[in-house]
Amino acid sequence: MLKTVGCYCIVCCLWYQIHTGLQHSIIRPTQPNCLPLDNVTLPQKLKEVGYSTHMVGKWHLGFYRKECMPTQRGFDTFFGSLLGSGDYYTHFKCDSPGICGYDLYENDSAAWDHDNGIYSTQMYTQKVQQILASHNPRKPIFLYIAYQAVHSPLQAPGKYFEHYRSINNINRRRYAAMLACLDEAINNVTLALKKYGYYDNSIIIYSSDNGGQPMAGGSNWPLRGSKGTYWEGGIRAVGFVHSPLLKNKGSVCKELVHITDWFPTLITLAEGQIDEDIQLDGYDIWETISEGRRSPRVDILHNIDPIYTKAKNGSWAAGYGIWNTAIQSAIRVNHWKLLTGNPGYSDWVPPQAFSNAGPNRWHNERVSWSAGKTVWLFNITADPYERVDLSARYPDIVKELLRRLSQFNKTAVPVRYPPKDPRSNPKLNGGVWGPWFKEDEKKKKSDKNKGVNKQKNKNKKKANRKKGQSLHCHSRLAGG
Repeated sequence: MLKTVGCYCIVCCLWYQIHTGLQHSIIRPTQPNCLPLDNVTLPQKLKEVGYSTHMVGKWHLGFYRKECMPTQRGFDTFFGSLLGSGDYYTHFKCDSPGICGYDLYENDSAAWDHDNGIYSTQMYTQKVQQILASHNPRKPIFLYIAYQAVHSPLQAPGKYFEHYRSINNINRRRYAAMLACLDEAINNVTLALKKYGYYDNSIIIYSSDNGGQPMAGGSNWPLRGSKGTYWEGGIRAVGFVHSPLLKNKGSVCKELVHITDWFPTLITLAEGQIDEDIQLDGYDIWETISEGRRSPRVDILHNIDPIYTKAKNGSWAAGYGIWNTAIQSAIRVNHWKLLTGNPGYSDWVPPQAFSNAGPNRWHNERVSWSAGKTVWLFNITADPYERVDLSARYPDIVKELLRRLSQFNKTAVPVRYPPKDPRSNPKLNGGVWGPWFKEDEKKKKSDKNKGVNKQKNKNKKKANRKKGQSLHCHSRLAGG
C-alpha cells in the first residue's frame, strides 16, 4: 500500500472543467460557490484504503459553506489559506476596497496563534516537517502541499535577493527570489522524507497549474501567451515525478498527460477503489511515467468557456456549421491543437522585454491576424511555439476537431458562476474570510430525513498494484 503522498490541485481534478461547472474563470472569495459537493476527491478515496490525509497550503476551491472546507472534502487536517492569493506575511487579502479579511486557517478555525509574521513558504514547510515527524512512516499518508509561491503579490525574504542583484527588472528579481525560497523548501521537505523514514517508499509529484504571468515576473518564453490564455504559454506547465520506485529514472516524458490523469493513477498505485459508475476524464499513466510507455491519452479538452467574452466575428459559418467560433475553446488531438473564439493575450515575450520599467511591449513579438479570425490550427508537436497557423491549409482537420469539441460540449454541465454575496464580507465574520452561508433549518432537517434510508450499493473495481509502494506529491502555483 502506498505510504506517502502529497499534491496540488490534483485533489479535485477527476473531470474536465465542463463536467464540474467550473469552466468559467476562478472561484471568487465573495461567490457562494465551491467544488460541487457530490464530486469525490482524491483524499476521500485514499482514506477508504487507510491513508492519513493532510493538506498544507492554498485551497482555492470555495468555502462559502462549511461542507466546502478541506476537512469536509477528505483531509484529516488542513493548515493554509482558503483564497487564491494574499499577503505572504500578514495573510490578509482584500477582494475589493473595504472587503478585506484574514486568511490563515488550521482545520476549520482561523489560525491566529500561527500569525507570527513568518513567510508562508517557510511556514508551510515547517508544518510539513511537523506532520512527517509525528506520523508513523510504516502507515500510509497522503500529503498535499500547495505552496502559495510563486503567485503574486511578489514578496520574498531579503536574503534570497542576494544572488539576483544583476536582474534589473524588479518584478523579475522578486520572482527569482521567491523561486529560490521555493526550491529550498522543496529540498527541505525531501530531506524530511529521508530523515523520518518515508523517502524509499514514496513518490513525489511536483506540478504547476498554469503558465507564468509576464507582468508579474513570470516568463513563458519561447512559448506564446501567458497565464489565463489557451496558448501554450498559459496551459503548458512544468512538473516532474521523483521516486526510488520509478523504473526509468532521469527520463523525459513527452507523452500527453493531463491533470485529470493523476486521480486514477494515484488511486491505482494505492490499490484504491474507483466506482464503476464514475465516468472519469483521466487515465492511469503510471506506466507512461515510470516505464516510458505510450500514453493511453490521445486528446485533451483544454476548455470550453461559454461565458467568456465572445469573439465579435465568430459565427457558426466560420465553424462550418459544426461549432460557433465566437465561443472560447481549445482542444488537443494527437499532434493537432485547435483554438476558437478569443484565446487571450497572444504575444511572445522574450527575455529582453524585461526592462527596468517592466515587460516592454515594444520588444514583444506579435502577429496581426486578418480581420475576423476566430479559428486557429497548429501542429503542436512540430510547432510548440504556435507560430504557423494551419487552419486554412487543413480544413478537414479543422472540421474533425470542431466535431470533437461539439461532442464534448454535449456532455457539459451548466456553468457555476453565481454573483457575489454581501454576506461574504469578512467584517461580518470577525474579520476572517470563511464560511458564511446558513441553510434554512427546516430544509436541513428535511434533507437529513430524506437521506436516512438511502442505501449506497456501488460496484467497485479493485486496482491491480503490488503492495508496499508509497506516494508523495508536491505542487505549486505558476506565477501571476
